[in-house]
Amino acid sequence: MSAISPPPPIPLASTKPPNKTHNTIFIPFIKKSKTLNIQCEFRSFKNNSSPSQNWTIDSSNPIHIILKPPSSSPLTMASSMDPSIKNSKRVCLFYCSEMKDLAERIASESDSIELRGITWRTFEDGFPNLFISNAHGIRGQHVAFLASFSSPGVIFEQLSVIYALPKLFVSSFTLVLPFFPTGTYERMEEEGDVATAFTLARILSNIPISRGGPTSLVIFDIHALQERFYFGDNILPSFESGIPLLLNRLQKLPDSDNIAIAFPDDGAWKRFHKQLQHFPTIVCTKVREGDQRIVRLKEGDPKGRHVVIVDDLVQSGGTLLECQKVLAKHGAAKISAYVTHGIFPNSSWEQFTKDDGGNPKNGMTYFWITDSCPMTVKQVKNKSPFEVLSLAAPIAAALQV
Repeated sequence: MSAISPPPPIPLASTKPPNKTHNTIFIPFIKKSKTLNIQCEFRSFKNNSSPSQNWTIDSSNPIHIILKPPSSSPLTMASSMDPSIKNSKRVCLFYCSEMKDLAERIASESDSIELRGITWRTFEDGFPNLFISNAHGIRGQHVAFLASFSSPGVIFEQLSVIYALPKLFVSSFTLVLPFFPTGTYERMEEEGDVATAFTLARILSNIPISRGGPTSLVIFDIHALQERFYFGDNILPSFESGIPLLLNRLQKLPDSDNIAIAFPDDGAWKRFHKQLQHFPTIVCTKVREGDQRIVRLKEGDPKGRHVVIVDDLVQSGGTLLECQKVLAKHGAAKISAYVTHGIFPNSSWEQFTKDDGGNPKNGMTYFWITDSCPMTVKQVKNKSPFEVLSLAAPIAAALQV
């Protein structure tokens, strides 16, 4: 029995019009001197209602062949159609113990933010014994750490984690430090003064570079804008503000059309007046009389207004209280205050009482702070006149940069 040579290959002559999503090709098929017809149907993947591709041979069972598989998974295809999903950056967010509540609020703002854990322990001698959970799992991921330098005692253990995370082969590293604690110590008044703002900036500037480049540093309402120049080239400081949170809250007040903004000193005016330029402005100033520094009205008219005192931070609260008295003396109908960072050492927040109406000299209608200082937030929770405006949404947005 002689062997039968296979026939020469038959060239396929078919052209698929570029503007059509369906085409049918008939291909002669030769097998043992019998000729069959094979019908091939091409359907575009763009039409979700189209059936899968079928090759049919003599009405036998279909053979399913994917001639041009999708270039991505259904999730990726959905992302390409939804710009909000496509542009979102998945972030693994670590946090210190103090910032747990804020971290959870940040994660609730975006499905692209996933909380990760750190075990915070100490050895018998008191030094940190730290462990980053699932360290291999964050390789190639965008990683962030939410810090709180509320006291010198907690800075070292957090710095240890901050220095370790970028070296775990992460794609990028972002440090979120809502309150830069040494910001008020940024200058020298006499020889021997130590500008600790510069010291902390140098420490943060030496965070190791990740695979994606220098660390991004997110800070809200740093005390002095010139402090951006204290940082080195290994870190990219991004200075955000809590003022948009205040503006949103003011719009919801029943007397929003009667608001005036007061600045307790020229420094606060320079810092915030451009963001609040649509409101009538009042500026106070501090003058020295003997050994005392007295707050006086420099410009503006508070009479009959709901005056909101705005500053970046408050510590003892002495300046705000003096400013409150001056504004009440000049006829303010209501007085409220906003600071991004409510530090309030030694429970100094207790000096501020609620004005239920008609007594702006001795009480405030509202006192707004953010949750940049978590210890203060716990102390003033559900205590009038305090309200907390959360930084969760702006931090979630900053992590997408």
